[in-house]
Amino acid sequence: MEILGLSSSPSSGGAFALVLSEAEGDLRLPIIIGAFEAQAIALELEHIRPPRPMTHDLIKNIIVQSNAELKEVVINDLRESTFFAKLVIKTEINEFDVDARPSDAIAIAIRFGVSVYVSAHVLKEAGIVAQSESSKTPVAIVDDAKQEPVNRPITMEDRLANLTKNLDLAIANEDYEKAARLRDEINKLKGSA
Repeated sequence: MEILGLSSSPSSGGAFALVLSEAEGDLRLPIIIGAFEAQAIALELEHIRPPRPMTHDLIKNIIVQSNAELKEVVINDLRESTFFAKLVIKTEINEFDVDARPSDAIAIAIRFGVSVYVSAHVLKEAGIVAQSESSKTPVAIVDDAKQEPVNRPITMEDRLANLTKNLDLAIANEDYEKAARLRDEINKLKGSA
């Protein structure tokens, strides 16, 4: 995965959306993170060195001074809309995992220049397909025979189609917080079917 962007929203209450993108694919993974973690990621991406080491710099220094190596970061689980990650660390003796929040794990991965991976089941559950510009046409419920809007009660399929359309629009507008909320609503609706 690659970092596609980091954005904030006035209505987010200080939270940011970190958006990961498949290196060779069209899936996006928005993760809501705090302001401190967003700052730690942004500073490193912009190659800005604060006068004193930040927590993520300190962790890097500890790993390096211990003659260990950060091999990779894996976002390995999603439970109740919360992402989980792990740092895969190798020493001369063994290899082990350290649990971490994805935002912290990614901030450390950037400092080491190592790959960030996302487990397939997490991408399947929380990934959002990026829409190409040509496929962003609004969807309407139409009677094919009459080419007129259908006047009938809204079904679960209609609701899913509407949520999916709004999800596509949120992604097109780079409103990844809204996209994450819509994705969660779609998953809940699909789960109740």
